[in-house]
Amino acid sequence: MREDDGRRDEGAVARLGNVGGVVESVGARRASGAPLREVRAVTESTVERLASGVPLRDVLDVGAPGSWTDLDVEVRASARYRPGLLPGLAWVEGRSGSTVSSLIAATVGRLRRERGAENAVESVEPLLALALCHPDGRVRGAALARAREYPELLPLIVVRAADWAEPVREAARELLRDVLDVDAAVALAPLILLVGRRGRGDFGVRLLGEVLRRAPGERLGPLYGSADRTVRRFAHRLAVAEGFLSPAELAHAAARDGDAVIQDLCAEAVLKTVSADVGDDVLRPLLTARNPRARSSGVTALRRAGRAAEAERFLTDRSAVVRACARYVVRQLGTDPLPLYRAWCSELGPEAGGERQTGRAREPEPETGHAREPESGQGPERGSFVPVPGAVIGLAECGERADAVLLWPLLAHPVPAVRARAVAGLRLLDVVDAGRLRPLLEDPAPGVVRETGLALLPSAQELPADWLMERLGERWPRHVRVAAFRLLSAGYGIVPLRAAVELLEDPDPKLRGWAEQAVQRWHPPAGLPGGEAEVEALLDRCTHLFSSYVLRRRKWEAGVGR
Repeated sequence: MREDDGRRDEGAVARLGNVGGVVESVGARRASGAPLREVRAVTESTVERLASGVPLRDVLDVGAPGSWTDLDVEVRASARYRPGLLPGLAWVEGRSGSTVSSLIAATVGRLRRERGAENAVESVEPLLALALCHPDGRVRGAALARAREYPELLPLIVVRAADWAEPVREAARELLRDVLDVDAAVALAPLILLVGRRGRGDFGVRLLGEVLRRAPGERLGPLYGSADRTVRRFAHRLAVAEGFLSPAELAHAAARDGDAVIQDLCAEAVLKTVSADVGDDVLRPLLTARNPRARSSGVTALRRAGRAAEAERFLTDRSAVVRACARYVVRQLGTDPLPLYRAWCSELGPEAGGERQTGRAREPEPETGHAREPESGQGPERGSFVPVPGAVIGLAECGERADAVLLWPLLAHPVPAVRARAVAGLRLLDVVDAGRLRPLLEDPAPGVVRETGLALLPSAQELPADWLMERLGERWPRHVRVAAFRLLSAGYGIVPLRAAVELLEDPDPKLRGWAEQAVQRWHPPAGLPGGEAEVEALLDRCTHLFSSYVLRRRKWEAGVGR
C-alpha cells in the first residue's frame, strides 16, 4: 500500500468512529452552498459506512425520497476518487468477497467487537445498495438480479427504472412490475413521483397509477394527507377519475387542502355531482371554507341545489370571485344585486358617527384598529349599520359611474377597511379625483394608503412633487413613504431620480434597495433640457451603483459632464 493511500484510509477510519450517527445528505449540503470539500466529506462518510456494512436505516432517512436520489449521486461522486470502497462486478456476481480496503475492514471489525457485536454477520444489503448506484452499468445490472431478495432495496429499483442505460432500465422495470404491490406503491409514491420528473421516469408513474387503480379506495388515505404536494395532487386526481371519494369527502378536501390545484380539482368534481337533493354535508364545507375557490364553488352549487336565495348573503364576501358567483346566482332568481349594494352603502355613511337608530356599528379590533372581517357568507343584516367592506367594493363591481356619489362619503368612514374599499371602488368606476384622494396618502391605515397610491398612479405627474418629497422623510410612517416613492417614481423628468437619490442612504433596507434599482433604471426622457447641473450632482452621488463607463454614458445622455 502506498503512503498516500494509507493516509487516506486512516482518514476514512477516523470518520468511521461514529458509526451510529446520522449523516447529512450531500443534496442538502449542495443546496446550502457548502464548499466542495465539505460535500466530499459527507459523501465519503455515507459511502464508507455503507461499505462497512452499516444498515441502510442507520445511514439514510429511508422515509425521505430525496435520500435515495442523493445516495445515487453520492456513490457516483465517490467512485471518482475512492473507487476501492465500492463493490465490484466480481463481488456482485459472487466470485470475490473483497469490497473495502483491508485497513477499513479491520477497523470496522474492531469497532464491532468493542460494541459487543463481534458475532454480527456482515450485511449484504448495504453493499448491494452501493452496487445498485455504481457508475458501471454492468455492476448495476448484476446487482438488480440479487436485489429481489431484499425488500429494503426497492427504492433503489425505482431509481434504476429511470436509468440512462437501457439494459439496466429495462431489467429494473421488469423487476419493479413484479414486486410493486399496493402497500409498496403507497409507501413509494413520493419517490416514484420524484423520479418521474426525469426524462425516463414516466414508467414508474404509469405503473403507480395502474397498481393504485386496482386497490380499494380507502388504501389511498395516507396519500391524501401526504406532506408532499405532488403526492396529494396525484392521489386526488386518481380519486376523482376513479370515483374513490364521495361528494362530501371531495368537499372537505376542497375546503381544507392548502394547495390551489387540489382545491379547484375537488371543487369542480363536487359541482358535477350536485343535484336538488344534495345535503349540508356537501355544501356546508364549501360555503364555510377559508379559500375563495371552495366558497365560490359552494355558492354556484346553491343554484343547482335549489337554494339560490341563500346566495344573497355572499354578495358582500371578502373575495371578488365569490361575490361574482353570488351575483350570478342571485340574478338567476330575477333579483338585481345593484339596488342591494346601493342600500347597504347608503347605510354605511359616516354621518352617523358609528351609530344609527337601527343598530350599532361593528367595533374595530382593539390592537390593529381594523374592522373585523365578517365570517364567510355573512352579509349585512337588514335594518342594522354593519360596515361590511365587501358591500362597498361590490357596488363598484356591478354599479355605474353615477354610483360614485355613494362612495365619496365613505372616504371619511371610521373603519379603515371601508375607506380602503371605497378608494378601490372609485378606481374601478374611473372617477378618481387626485385632489380629493391626496389627503388619504397620510391615512394611518396602510391598506388605505396602498389603495390610494394605486388609484393615483395614473395621475402621478399631476401631484405636487415637493409635497410627495416631503413625505419621504423618516418621520413619516413606512407605508406613507412607500406610497410617496412609488408616485414619485412614476413622475417625469428628473423627479424619479431626485426621489431615488434621496433614499440611497435610508435605514430601511427595502426602500434603499428599491431606490438603487430606480437609479440604475433611470434614463433622461425626451424633452429634458440638456446640461442640467442638478442631474450631474445627483448622478455624482450614485457612483457606487455604476461602472465608470455606464456613469459617463448616463451623463452623456443627460448632456452633462462633457
